[in-house]
Amino acid sequence: MDSLARCLPNYFSILEGREKPKFHALKQFMVDFDPSDSFDQLWGQHESAMQNFRDEKNGSGNLTLLDLKIALAQRMLDSCILCERKCGTNRNAGQRGKCNVLEARISSEFLHYGEESELVPSYTIFFSGCTFQCVFCQNYDISQNASSGEHFQPQVIAELIDKKQARNVNWVGGDPTSNLPFILEVLAHTDTPMPQVWNSNMYLTVETMAILDGVIDVYLTDFKYGNSKCGQRFSKVDNYWEVITRNHSIARQQAEVIIRHLVMPNHVDCCSKPILDWIASNLENVRVNVMAQYRPMHQASEYPEINQPLKTLEFLEAKEHALALGLDLVE
Repeated sequence: MDSLARCLPNYFSILEGREKPKFHALKQFMVDFDPSDSFDQLWGQHESAMQNFRDEKNGSGNLTLLDLKIALAQRMLDSCILCERKCGTNRNAGQRGKCNVLEARISSEFLHYGEESELVPSYTIFFSGCTFQCVFCQNYDISQNASSGEHFQPQVIAELIDKKQARNVNWVGGDPTSNLPFILEVLAHTDTPMPQVWNSNMYLTVETMAILDGVIDVYLTDFKYGNSKCGQRFSKVDNYWEVITRNHSIARQQAEVIIRHLVMPNHVDCCSKPILDWIASNLENVRVNVMAQYRPMHQASEYPEINQPLKTLEFLEAKEHALALGLDLVE
């Protein structure tokens, strides 16, 4: 069987009109809840509704399961737990957390032709701000400046989506995690049956992954480091390996997955090979893009081991390791 058909069958079924994207089903599944209920009550109702949704039981009520996810995501901002930094900032009260994001601000939106071939053309929506502080970030002017870009009402973005001739909607940044409530509200106003792609560093909490369950069709992930020490050194985050491996396992249970791994200079043994080994041992039917686009940008000059271009031999060593493991590689 062709690797695309094996790894992305539901995605292609949506493109061919044989299935609807997941969020369409959420909008048709009715739930009985009161938005003023406590956070714990809403979570309990969400768990029950999601179980019925997965079991294809009929829902009942005056609101939709997507409405419930929106209510929960918005409530999560009272003491923000969207990403694993769990800074607890009251973003609903106008406080800025570690990501520095308040209202969703979009730095750009366009049809992207430079993504993986199965995604092109992809309607990419780039948010300002990020949950990481990568010292080598090539988009640092966007990722580290959450005040850049422009804020739009969700209805405006929904109208843009409905007008695009794209294969999917690609939520990216920076990172989309800080903007989860906004994204869900956009989908509440969106009619076009395009697959939803979550293009992320995957440093999400278990709660955020639960909200995304039933929303996202393809996780387009960025698996950077093969250990938590490198994650702390270069992206300033704790427990990188534990969080990212956990979330990849959850993501594969929820949807289809394309994993990007950017090979970094002097990090083939400590990062590339452990990542590829873990994927081969723990995930089935995922696409893997071993990437050679590393360039020493932003603050990389302060870190001698990565303040240089990637050597061709380093990239080939990582790619040959992936091939030896039998991974489905993006060409």
